Amino acid sequence: MSDSPAPLWPDHIAGHTSHARRGGIRNAFRYGVDYVLIDPLSEARPGLFSRNGFNLSSVNDRNHGGAPGAGRGLPWAQEVFAGAGLELDGLQILLLTQPGFLWYTFNPVSFWLAMEGDTLRAVIAEVSNTFGDRHSYLCHLDGFAPITAGDEITASKIFHVSPFQQIAGDYRFHYDIRPDRIAIRIALEHGAEGVIATLTGRRRQLSNGSILRAALRRPFGAFRTIALIHWQALKLKLKGAPYRSRPLPPKQEVS
Repeated sequence: MSDSPAPLWPDHIAGHTSHARRGGIRNAFRYGVDYVLIDPLSEARPGLFSRNGFNLSSVNDRNHGGAPGAGRGLPWAQEVFAGAGLELDGLQILLLTQPGFLWYTFNPVSFWLAMEGDTLRAVIAEVSNTFGDRHSYLCHLDGFAPITAGDEITASKIFHVSPFQQIAGDYRFHYDIRPDRIAIRIALEHGAEGVIATLTGRRRQLSNGSILRAALRRPFGAFRTIALIHWQALKLKLKGAPYRSRPLPPKQEVS
């Protein structure tokens, strides 16, 4: 049996996210955003960051790995990876997510990364909408070959994310996970319509100082995220984008 990887101190990704809507009604934005990359098995963390507790910055298992508010965290991710045939021995499963601010948390998308050293083997993209629903997309290559920046992984869209988009088309995932930076690109394509979303940023060790700087630079954390989502929705509505009512989410948690 392989030795278990050493637990990791959390990383802070003070990066940017961008969205560009293509087609008849165009819209684009780019915002600064703060993510953390955590090892759920590690107890190491700065004082202003908590796991499963109240703090200025925090990540709670109940918000990941299953329905929002009823998640199981790492055991859920392990079951999904193992159920797909990934051998977990010697792998480290990390969670890339926006931390909660005080008691409030909202994440449009988080990522469970199955790492073998610095090599990415598989990803679970955990997508949540503002209606309280969630669906996850399992991403891997044949035989769980290493995922590099040049690889593209496709999945059919089956989950309602934005009320201004149809549940149609295909996602094209690109992951570039390095020791010093992260770059993720997700393109939704449906004929001439689509959206390109990115998340990029350098990895640095999470510290009390970086948490405080993030709180000053981008106040209110997840509150800010949800406010910006509704601001962009208003812009789309004013541009004439048709509103689609929320359908029932898929019965399966993962596709």
